[in-house]
Amino acid sequence: MQTDIKAVDLVMLVDDNDTDNFISKRIIEITKFATRVEVKGSGKTALDYLRENQNNPENLPSLIFLDINMPIVDGFVFLYEFEKFNEIVRNKCKVIILSSSDNKRDIDKIVNNNHVIKFITKPLTEVALDEIKLNNI
Repeated sequence: MQTDIKAVDLVMLVDDNDTDNFISKRIIEITKFATRVEVKGSGKTALDYLRENQNNPENLPSLIFLDINMPIVDGFVFLYEFEKFNEIVRNKCKVIILSSSDNKRDIDKIVNNNHVIKFITKPLTEVALDEIKLNNI
């Protein structure tokens, strides 16, 4: 891990799988990729968090690692709702899809979304985090 690149202030993990969240959070902590990690077990709780903090930029995540396949509010619904947030939220929060899905149609549909900056296949790794930092994402 490069030490000359500043850690991301706040990262949000949005996934209904507790094991995936645990692994992702640990790798983020071990690599010191982010100062804080906010874990949300559903798309709905993630949207609620963003709504509650939309006028409080220091509590908004710089990066959101979003799973596609979740019950009720999946990644597609999350992105649809994300579009409705004010400019502060949409500009500050960059979305990275972190999914085990290999459905090409899903992947094509989601990476063409303006707010999605990258697609990563689970599990999250130190290599993937290094790549994000090196590309100044």
